Amino acid sequence: MKLIDVAAGREVADLIIKDVNLIDVRSGKVRKTDIVIYEGKIAAVGPGYSGRSVIDGSGLYAAPGFIEGHIHIESSMMTPAYFAHAVVKYGTTTVIADPHEIANVLGIGGVRFMIEDSKNLPVDIFFTAPSCVPATNLETSGAVIGREELLRLKDMERVLGLGEMMNYPGVYLNLPDVIEKLGIFEIQDGHAPMLTGKNLNAYIAAGIYSDHECTSTDEAREKLELGMHIMIREGTSERNLHELLPLVDNNNWPFFSFVSDDRHPSTIQEEGHLDGIIRKAIDSGLDLVTAIRLATINTAHYFRLFDRGEIVPGKKADIVLLGEDMKVKMVLKDGKVVVRDGMVLTETPLPEARILGSMNFEPDIERLKVRARGNKIRVIKIIEGNLITDEEIHPARVMEGLAVSDPENDVLKLSVWERHRGTGNVGIGFVRGFGIKSGALASTVAHDSHNVIAVGVSDEDIFFAVKRLKELGGGLIVVENQRELASLPLPIAGLMTDTPVDKLADLEKKLNESYRRLGGRLKNPFMQLSFLALPVIPKLKLTDYGLIKDFKVVDLFVDSF
Repeated sequence: MKLIDVAAGREVADLIIKDVNLIDVRSGKVRKTDIVIYEGKIAAVGPGYSGRSVIDGSGLYAAPGFIEGHIHIESSMMTPAYFAHAVVKYGTTTVIADPHEIANVLGIGGVRFMIEDSKNLPVDIFFTAPSCVPATNLETSGAVIGREELLRLKDMERVLGLGEMMNYPGVYLNLPDVIEKLGIFEIQDGHAPMLTGKNLNAYIAAGIYSDHECTSTDEAREKLELGMHIMIREGTSERNLHELLPLVDNNNWPFFSFVSDDRHPSTIQEEGHLDGIIRKAIDSGLDLVTAIRLATINTAHYFRLFDRGEIVPGKKADIVLLGEDMKVKMVLKDGKVVVRDGMVLTETPLPEARILGSMNFEPDIERLKVRARGNKIRVIKIIEGNLITDEEIHPARVMEGLAVSDPENDVLKLSVWERHRGTGNVGIGFVRGFGIKSGALASTVAHDSHNVIAVGVSDEDIFFAVKRLKELGGGLIVVENQRELASLPLPIAGLMTDTPVDKLADLEKKLNESYRRLGGRLKNPFMQLSFLALPVIPKLKLTDYGLIKDFKVVDLFVDSF
């Protein structure tokens, strides 16, 4: 084994990074040393070696390649190949992705697409098998993944475990079909927002030892003390770092990781990826080495990826060289420089564009009409920066016997159109928080079943937006007076496109600018919109079945004539 000879100094190394400040995630210290690399692995750490090439690390800091422990690549609107090229320049060299977005649209075929598209990239992309397709029986998904499909996924390359188990009631109620899924995999990713007490104990007893849904220190502390690995999420709309970071200390740091869960292109362009979360954590008072640990060794160990996550002999030579400001200067993947000064150097060709259609429905404006059956309605209240919503009761605005939007009070009609099976289902509700005074927004990104979701002031604009998305084959759109103001087509399952991050970010910014011209005030309106259809997150949501509260369909009207 020639690596041993290089480590012993008997053979010449391929590359040496000299005089670099090594961030040692084991000792918790930073020390100046050399890093010796041979055939994609770290042969040695220390002085006195010779190499065929040398990188001068003076004034730089060396960290292990960053590891993303929980993300839905589809939320970036990029295919895995384009996503990898977008995040590697920010130091990400490994990603664990849950492809349940595309699985809810295209089933196991969608997962195969993600695996195939993620080959031969400058980032190692692993997957967890989607556990909840559909997420609940309260919506119409494009596919179903049960025991047989999970067994097939388990044998696929780079599948590490079971994806986030969102059906937490099914776990603590000990439902056989749910427990059967957990038994297929050794690693099970968790999802248990606001779960506490005995039901939390039951959820963890089933073997689920991670959670990325904590929104308060008390919630995270209880889960930590009961054995969970806490994934501190900092995504586009869901941002929990500020609240949870004070919980991390010198004793418990091995049981935390940084994750992003969902990141839009503009967030990646403006804030980077895990590197941005690390800098934010350091600025908030976390020490440098611990911040790096939460993006490297902790995540590697949780997912049993023991060949990476630290710079020691025998591990993969995935290394990030950082400046004093903790911004990425260079990235090495398997011992080769793949990023230098923000430029991706890999010669791996990006796949050609493709279309995976999934718009099997016919919009009908009559489905938007809501006959008034009472004087008061349930309204979904957006909590900006959070997936959780609230429930408010408002007077219904009634015109010609129909309940309609009330833009003066920021109460707008919300609709979810089933797009997979041609059922004709349309769920209707009302939402407060978008702030627009005219026009409509619509999207085929609507977690987790990804039907079409639309919000607007008039039925005519809502209908126009939905109809236009069908023509585009999926995507995001802003309209006013039955005129398209901005759009972003997503022809791959209505979720993704083969487009670089910078171009996507520009299109996203145009969408947001158009939204604000309508009077909107949310920072990330489409991310907030996309989660209004997710019934596994409290408190009030909308699917194609109708309003959902506490895993039950509830009436829009709280009184009746």
